[in-house]
Amino acid sequence: MAKKKITELVDDLLSEFLLENGLELYHSEFVKEGKDWFLRVYIDKLGTDCEDYVSTDNCELVSRFLSKELDEADPIAQNYYLEVSSPGMDRTLYRQKDFDKFAGKQVEVNLYKSVEGKKMFSGVLVGLIDENIVITDEKDNEMKFPAEQVAKTCLAVVF
Repeated sequence: MAKKKITELVDDLLSEFLLENGLELYHSEFVKEGKDWFLRVYIDKLGTDCEDYVSTDNCELVSRFLSKELDEADPIAQNYYLEVSSPGMDRTLYRQKDFDKFAGKQVEVNLYKSVEGKKMFSGVLVGLIDENIVITDEKDNEMKFPAEQVAKTCLAVVF
């Protein structure tokens, strides 16, 4: 089964179960690292903005449920490791809803190619607007980065 189909299947298998347990699917990926395959599932508390954290009990509950469902459906031919975790404090932003949810928060934007000698920028997230990731720096200057040039955008951990 193709990688995309596997993550779509995970979404289908988990959607109702997560909702019943006050959780939501943040992101899933099926990736090969070295000789091993990993099915990584990131869950979050439903409707929170990082103030209410996912517990290890939540991860165990989802892992047991998903493992059972995947064993029954048997959609993955090769051996793989199933990992269920929270997206973490420094979570990567993937979709429009992530950018909307975390607008106003501190982020770090990592680029594929340097701009003015820099590949990493930090600031307050304005949002994902017209295929551009928009942030403001400490001097309130607005910076726009075309989404296709951004390797990763994640929440900054501020203490």
